[in-house]
Amino acid sequence: MKFEPFVEKWSAEICEVVIGATVHDGGSRSKTLKIGGAKTLPFLNFEGGAKNKPAIVAEVVDYLPEDLWPTFYENLKDIVSDPIKWIKEVEKLQPDAICIRLLSCHPDVKNNSVEYIKSFIPEVLKTTSLPLIILGCEHTERDTEILPVVCELTKGEKILVGMALKENYKTISLAAFACGHSVIAQTPLDINLAKQLNILINDTGVPLDKIVMHHTTGGLGYGFEYCYSIMERCRLAGLQGDTVMATPIINLIGEETWKTKEAKASKEEEPLWGEDPVKRGILWETTTALGYLQAGSDILVLVHPESIKNIKSFLNQI
Repeated sequence: MKFEPFVEKWSAEICEVVIGATVHDGGSRSKTLKIGGAKTLPFLNFEGGAKNKPAIVAEVVDYLPEDLWPTFYENLKDIVSDPIKWIKEVEKLQPDAICIRLLSCHPDVKNNSVEYIKSFIPEVLKTTSLPLIILGCEHTERDTEILPVVCELTKGEKILVGMALKENYKTISLAAFACGHSVIAQTPLDINLAKQLNILINDTGVPLDKIVMHHTTGGLGYGFEYCYSIMERCRLAGLQGDTVMATPIINLIGEETWKTKEAKASKEEEPLWGEDPVKRGILWETTTALGYLQAGSDILVLVHPESIKNIKSFLNQI
Protein backbone atom coordinates (compact mmCIF):
# COMPACT_ATOMS: atom_id res chain seq x y z
CA MET A 1 0.00 0.00 0.00
CA LYS A 2 1.46 3.34 -1.04
CA PHE A 3 2.01 5.89 1.72
CA GLU A 4 0.13 9.13 1.12
CA PRO A 5 1.25 11.98 3.38
CA PHE A 6 -1.47 14.14 4.87
CA VAL A 7 -1.41 17.51 3.13
CA GLU A 8 -2.70 20.56 4.99
CA LYS A 9 -4.48 23.05 2.78
CA TRP A 10 -3.95 26.71 3.69
CA SER A 11 -6.15 29.55 2.53
CA ALA A 12 -3.42 32.20 2.17
CA GLU A 13 0.30 32.78 1.89
CA ILE A 14 2.86 35.08 3.49
CA CYS A 15 3.63 38.39 1.78
CA GLU A 16 6.76 38.60 -0.31
CA VAL A 17 9.00 41.55 0.58
CA VAL A 18 11.76 42.78 -1.73
CA ILE A 19 14.94 44.26 -0.25
CA GLY A 20 17.52 45.96 -2.43
CA ALA A 21 17.32 47.69 -5.81
CA THR A 22 19.68 47.11 -8.72
CA VAL A 23 20.66 49.77 -11.27
CA HIS A 24 17.75 48.57 -13.41
CA ASP A 25 15.41 49.34 -10.49
CA GLY A 26 16.93 52.72 -9.70
CA GLY A 27 19.41 51.62 -7.01
CA SER A 28 23.02 50.49 -6.85
CA ARG A 29 22.77 47.03 -5.31
CA SER A 30 24.24 44.02 -7.11
CA LYS A 31 21.09 41.98 -6.53
CA THR A 32 17.69 42.02 -4.89
CA LEU A 33 16.63 39.85 -1.97
CA LYS A 34 13.13 38.41 -1.82
CA ILE A 35 11.83 37.11 1.49
CA GLY A 36 8.55 35.57 2.57
CA GLY A 37 6.11 33.95 0.18
CA ALA A 38 5.60 30.85 2.34
CA LYS A 39 2.57 28.76 1.45
CA THR A 40 2.85 26.36 4.37
CA LEU A 41 4.76 25.83 7.62
CA PRO A 42 8.57 25.70 7.43
CA PHE A 43 10.18 22.94 5.36
CA LEU A 44 6.91 21.11 4.60
CA ASN A 45 7.72 21.29 0.91
CA PHE A 46 5.23 18.56 0.01
CA GLU A 47 2.49 21.01 1.03
CA GLY A 48 3.62 23.72 -1.35
CA GLY A 49 6.79 24.99 0.26
CA ALA A 50 7.88 28.61 -0.06
CA LYS A 51 8.85 30.90 -2.89
CA ASN A 52 12.06 31.93 -1.13
CA LYS A 53 14.58 30.40 1.23
CA PRO A 54 15.12 32.06 4.61
CA ALA A 55 17.70 34.83 4.21
CA ILE A 56 21.04 34.72 6.02
CA VAL A 57 22.15 38.23 6.92
CA ALA A 58 25.50 39.26 8.40
CA GLU A 59 25.34 41.99 11.04
CA VAL A 60 27.90 44.77 11.34
CA VAL A 61 27.85 47.16 14.31
CA ASP A 62 29.26 50.60 13.54
CA TYR A 63 30.82 50.76 17.01
CA LEU A 64 31.06 47.63 19.17
CA PRO A 65 31.98 48.25 22.83
CA GLU A 66 34.41 45.65 24.13
CA ASP A 67 32.13 44.73 27.02
CA LEU A 68 28.94 44.27 24.98
CA TRP A 69 29.84 40.88 23.48
CA PRO A 70 33.24 40.33 25.15
CA THR A 71 33.94 36.81 23.85
CA PHE A 72 32.97 37.74 20.31
CA TYR A 73 34.95 40.98 20.45
CA GLU A 74 38.11 39.31 21.73
CA ASN A 75 37.89 36.62 19.05
CA LEU A 76 37.48 39.07 16.14
CA LYS A 77 38.73 42.42 17.46
CA ASP A 78 41.05 43.04 14.50
CA ILE A 79 37.99 43.08 12.26
CA VAL A 80 35.11 44.39 14.35
CA SER A 81 36.96 47.48 15.57
CA ASP A 82 36.53 48.99 12.08
CA PRO A 83 33.00 48.79 10.59
CA ILE A 84 34.15 49.28 6.99
CA LYS A 85 36.72 46.51 7.33
CA TRP A 86 34.03 44.38 9.01
CA ILE A 87 31.70 44.90 6.03
CA LYS A 88 34.43 43.84 3.60
CA GLU A 89 35.15 40.70 5.62
CA VAL A 90 31.53 39.55 5.91
CA GLU A 91 31.04 40.11 2.16
CA LYS A 92 33.48 37.22 1.65
CA LEU A 93 30.96 34.93 3.38
CA GLN A 94 28.42 35.74 0.64
CA PRO A 95 25.46 36.51 2.89
CA ASP A 96 22.13 37.40 1.33
CA ALA A 97 22.34 40.91 2.79
CA ILE A 98 24.23 42.98 5.35
CA CYS A 99 22.63 44.48 8.45
CA ILE A 100 24.16 47.72 9.77
CA ARG A 101 23.43 48.63 13.39
CA LEU A 102 24.04 52.30 14.26
CA LEU A 103 24.83 51.65 17.91
CA SER A 104 27.29 54.53 18.15
CA CYS A 105 24.39 57.00 18.00
CA HIS A 106 23.02 55.85 21.35
CA PRO A 107 23.44 58.62 23.96
CA ASP A 108 25.10 56.16 26.35
CA VAL A 109 27.54 54.80 23.77
CA LYS A 110 29.18 57.51 21.61
CA ASN A 111 26.20 59.82 21.12
CA ASN A 112 27.01 60.27 17.43
CA SER A 113 24.82 62.81 15.68
CA VAL A 114 23.02 63.13 12.36
CA GLU A 115 26.22 64.61 10.89
CA TYR A 116 27.95 61.30 11.55
CA ILE A 117 25.12 59.47 9.77
CA LYS A 118 25.52 61.75 6.75
CA SER A 119 29.16 60.71 6.37
CA PHE A 120 28.93 57.05 7.43
CA ILE A 121 25.95 55.83 5.39
CA PRO A 122 27.35 56.98 2.00
CA GLU A 123 30.58 55.17 2.89
CA VAL A 124 28.59 51.99 3.58
CA LEU A 125 26.85 52.29 0.21
CA LYS A 126 30.22 52.60 -1.53
CA THR A 127 31.75 49.69 0.40
CA THR A 128 29.12 47.03 -0.30
CA SER A 129 26.69 46.41 -3.13
CA LEU A 130 24.65 43.85 -1.18
CA PRO A 131 21.06 44.59 -0.10
CA LEU A 132 20.98 46.44 3.22
CA ILE A 133 19.09 46.30 6.48
CA ILE A 134 19.81 49.36 8.62
CA LEU A 135 18.90 49.48 12.30
CA GLY A 136 18.99 52.36 14.74
CA CYS A 137 20.59 52.41 18.18
CA GLU A 138 17.66 51.12 20.28
CA HIS A 139 17.03 54.55 21.76
CA THR A 140 13.54 55.68 20.73
CA GLU A 141 14.14 59.43 20.58
CA ARG A 142 17.50 59.16 18.83
CA ASP A 143 16.18 56.61 16.32
CA THR A 144 13.31 58.96 15.52
CA GLU A 145 15.96 61.57 14.71
CA ILE A 146 18.46 59.51 12.71
CA LEU A 147 16.39 56.93 10.82
CA PRO A 148 14.55 59.44 8.59
CA VAL A 149 18.00 60.75 7.59
CA VAL A 150 19.11 57.18 6.84
CA CYS A 151 16.01 56.73 4.67
CA GLU A 152 16.76 59.87 2.69
CA LEU A 153 20.44 58.98 2.21
CA THR A 154 19.52 55.53 0.87
CA LYS A 155 16.58 56.65 -1.26
CA GLY A 156 16.06 54.29 -4.17
CA GLU A 157 18.03 51.42 -2.60
CA LYS A 158 14.94 49.69 -1.11
CA ILE A 159 16.56 49.01 2.25
CA LEU A 160 14.80 47.43 5.22
CA VAL A 161 14.87 49.95 8.08
CA GLY A 162 14.09 49.54 11.78
CA MET A 163 12.91 49.59 14.34
CA ALA A 164 9.45 51.13 14.17
CA LEU A 165 7.87 51.04 17.63
CA LYS A 166 4.46 52.11 18.86
CA GLU A 167 6.13 55.31 20.14
CA ASN A 168 7.70 56.37 16.83
CA TYR A 169 6.14 54.30 14.06
CA LYS A 170 4.56 57.27 12.27
CA THR A 171 7.82 59.15 11.75
CA ILE A 172 9.84 56.11 10.73
CA SER A 173 7.14 54.47 8.61
CA LEU A 174 6.37 57.63 6.67
CA ALA A 175 10.08 58.33 6.07
CA ALA A 176 10.69 54.76 4.90
CA PHE A 177 7.67 54.68 2.61
CA ALA A 178 8.45 58.08 1.08
CA CYS A 179 11.90 56.80 0.10
CA GLY A 180 10.74 53.42 -1.22
CA HIS A 181 11.96 51.34 1.71
CA SER A 182 10.43 48.59 3.85
CA VAL A 183 10.08 48.84 7.62
CA ILE A 184 10.57 46.52 10.61
CA ALA A 185 7.71 46.60 13.12
CA GLN A 186 9.05 45.74 16.58
CA THR A 187 6.83 44.72 19.48
CA PRO A 188 7.26 42.71 22.66
CA LEU A 189 6.40 39.02 22.49
CA ASP A 190 2.64 39.37 22.12
CA ILE A 191 0.66 38.40 19.03
CA ASN A 192 -2.00 41.05 19.66
CA LEU A 193 0.58 43.84 19.97
CA ALA A 194 2.27 42.64 16.79
CA LYS A 195 -1.01 42.72 14.90
CA GLN A 196 -1.90 46.14 16.30
CA LEU A 197 1.41 47.70 15.20
CA ASN A 198 1.13 46.16 11.73
CA ILE A 199 -2.32 47.76 11.41
CA LEU A 200 -1.04 51.14 12.60
CA ILE A 201 1.89 51.12 10.18
CA ASN A 202 -0.37 49.97 7.35
CA ASP A 203 -2.73 52.86 8.17
CA THR A 204 0.09 55.34 7.48
CA GLY A 205 0.11 54.11 3.88
CA VAL A 206 2.85 51.47 4.09
CA PRO A 207 1.57 48.35 2.27
CA LEU A 208 1.76 45.00 4.02
CA ASP A 209 4.34 43.77 1.52
CA LYS A 210 6.73 46.39 2.91
CA ILE A 211 6.39 45.36 6.58
CA VAL A 212 8.54 42.80 8.43
CA MET A 213 7.77 41.76 12.01
CA HIS A 214 10.31 41.59 14.84
CA HIS A 215 9.10 40.06 18.09
CA THR A 216 12.15 40.87 20.29
CA THR A 217 12.91 37.18 20.53
CA GLY A 218 15.62 35.90 22.86
CA GLY A 219 18.43 33.39 22.57
CA LEU A 220 18.37 29.70 23.41
CA GLY A 221 17.59 29.26 27.10
CA TYR A 222 16.03 32.71 27.48
CA GLY A 223 12.32 32.12 26.94
CA PHE A 224 13.05 30.33 23.68
CA GLU A 225 9.94 28.12 23.78
CA TYR A 226 7.67 31.12 24.32
CA CYS A 227 9.35 33.00 21.45
CA TYR A 228 8.93 29.97 19.20
CA SER A 229 5.25 29.67 20.14
CA ILE A 230 4.46 33.33 19.37
CA MET A 231 6.24 33.18 16.02
CA GLU A 232 4.41 29.99 15.10
CA ARG A 233 1.04 31.49 16.03
CA CYS A 234 1.77 34.52 13.86
CA ARG A 235 2.66 32.29 10.92
CA LEU A 236 -0.43 30.13 11.39
CA ALA A 237 -2.64 33.23 11.51
CA GLY A 238 -1.15 34.48 8.25
CA LEU A 239 -1.59 31.15 6.48
CA GLN A 240 -5.17 30.94 7.70
CA GLY A 241 -6.10 34.20 6.00
CA ASP A 242 -5.30 36.98 8.48
CA THR A 243 -3.66 39.34 5.98
CA VAL A 244 -2.32 41.67 8.69
CA MET A 245 -0.31 38.79 10.18
CA ALA A 246 0.89 37.50 6.82
CA THR A 247 4.12 39.48 6.95
CA PRO A 248 7.63 37.98 7.11
CA ILE A 249 9.55 37.65 10.39
CA ILE A 250 13.09 38.76 11.21
CA ASN A 251 15.21 37.44 14.11
CA LEU A 252 18.32 39.20 15.42
CA ILE A 253 20.14 36.06 16.53
CA GLY A 254 23.65 37.39 17.03
CA GLU A 255 22.95 40.14 19.53
CA GLU A 256 20.77 37.83 21.63
CA THR A 257 23.39 35.07 21.66
CA TRP A 258 26.69 36.76 22.40
CA LYS A 259 25.43 38.73 25.39
CA THR A 260 24.33 35.58 27.26
CA LYS A 261 26.31 34.13 30.14
CA GLU A 262 26.73 30.91 28.16
CA ALA A 263 28.69 32.80 25.51
CA LYS A 264 30.69 34.87 28.00
CA ALA A 265 31.61 32.55 30.88
CA SER A 266 35.25 31.42 31.04
CA LYS A 267 36.49 27.93 31.81
CA GLU A 268 37.32 29.06 35.35
CA GLU A 269 33.80 30.41 35.92
CA GLU A 270 32.00 27.38 34.46
CA PRO A 271 34.42 24.42 34.25
CA LEU A 272 31.69 22.00 33.11
CA TRP A 273 30.77 24.09 30.07
CA GLY A 274 33.93 23.35 28.07
CA GLU A 275 37.19 25.19 27.61
CA ASP A 276 36.38 27.42 24.65
CA PRO A 277 33.69 30.12 25.13
CA VAL A 278 34.01 31.13 21.45
CA LYS A 279 33.05 27.64 20.30
CA ARG A 280 30.25 27.65 22.86
CA GLY A 281 28.97 30.99 21.55
CA ILE A 282 29.01 29.76 17.96
CA LEU A 283 27.05 26.66 18.94
CA TRP A 284 24.59 28.83 20.90
CA GLU A 285 24.09 31.15 17.94
CA THR A 286 23.74 28.27 15.47
CA THR A 287 21.29 26.33 17.63
CA THR A 288 19.15 29.41 18.27
CA ALA A 289 19.01 30.11 14.53
CA LEU A 290 18.00 26.53 13.73
CA GLY A 291 15.14 26.75 16.22
CA TYR A 292 13.81 29.98 14.76
CA LEU A 293 14.01 28.56 11.24
CA GLN A 294 11.61 25.85 12.39
CA ALA A 295 9.30 28.52 13.85
CA GLY A 296 9.04 30.38 10.54
CA SER A 297 11.83 32.96 10.51
CA ASP A 298 12.34 34.58 7.11
CA ILE A 299 15.48 36.60 7.98
CA LEU A 300 18.21 35.37 10.33
CA VAL A 301 20.66 38.08 11.36
CA LEU A 302 23.91 36.45 12.55
CA VAL A 303 27.27 37.88 13.58
CA HIS A 304 29.94 35.18 13.82
CA PRO A 305 31.40 33.94 10.52
CA GLU A 306 31.26 30.31 11.65
CA SER A 307 27.59 30.62 12.59
CA ILE A 308 26.84 32.04 9.15
CA LYS A 309 28.70 29.14 7.52
CA ASN A 310 26.83 26.61 9.68
CA ILE A 311 23.37 27.93 8.79
CA LYS A 312 24.25 28.30 5.10
CA SER A 313 25.37 24.67 5.09
CA PHE A 314 22.15 23.55 6.79
CA LEU A 315 19.91 25.37 4.31
CA ASN A 316 21.88 24.03 1.35
CA GLN A 317 21.33 20.47 2.54
CA ILE A 318 17.57 20.52 2.99
